[in-house]
Amino acid sequence: MILEGDFARDGAVCVRGAFTAEEMAMATEAIEANLADLSPRALRASAADDGAFIEDFCNWNRLPAMERFIRQSPAARIAAELTGSQRIRLYHDHVLVKEPGTRQPTPWHQDQPYYNVDGTQSASMWLPVDPVDRSSAIEFIAGTHRGPWFMPRTFLDAEARWFPEGTLAEPPDFAADPERWPVIGWALDPGDAVFFNMVVVHGSGGVSGPNRRRVLSVRFLGDDMVHAPRPWTTSPPFPGLDSLPAGAEMDHPLFPRLHP
Repeated sequence: MILEGDFARDGAVCVRGAFTAEEMAMATEAIEANLADLSPRALRASAADDGAFIEDFCNWNRLPAMERFIRQSPAARIAAELTGSQRIRLYHDHVLVKEPGTRQPTPWHQDQPYYNVDGTQSASMWLPVDPVDRSSAIEFIAGTHRGPWFMPRTFLDAEARWFPEGTLAEPPDFAADPERWPVIGWALDPGDAVFFNMVVVHGSGGVSGPNRRRVLSVRFLGDDMVHAPRPWTTSPPFPGLDSLPAGAEMDHPLFPRLHP
């Protein structure tokens, strides 16, 4: 396992050759199974006149190909090593597909403010099954996993559907001070993956050229990640957790233990 970057320092690393050809075939099968059978949670994250950016969430327990990759690949073990966790639970799967010519960028954001969890030992995997050049790859503002949290908004309309307006800071103009806010990222070949903390600021560009950008992302919960109920519907939503009190371990069938 070849690491490029430092997870504790930057909040993100590139793991070269993380997955074998067989495991990549499993990931591709999972993505294609999801695209062929989108859930009610699926959404289009690009404008009607702009290619297609399709996302879907939380399908592992209805798509055998998705569950097979999550349980049989080394992804959870890598998450344990990076976060220093003794145990890893699944949080959710997330398929992101940008078709060729999709201009829509993924704006700078943090994931954890959209969620119903608190803690620091988290890891999200971003695994493309197609070659991704640097301009289309996920990238990060190094060190922002230490906080603070910024206001989560919808990608297309910039609406504040979660925390009320004014309760969290707006992201600064990262480009105005690149020394303070260094951007890191990597071109990726099939088998390479990026792992990142759920609080680190990240985004990505559109997709130019003739190639698709199919990505399987899996979110993992480490030792200190606990339930944080919200008075609004989180993204993705997790209904039916009334029996799980605030501050409790995510010990629930929706979040199976994957490692060890």
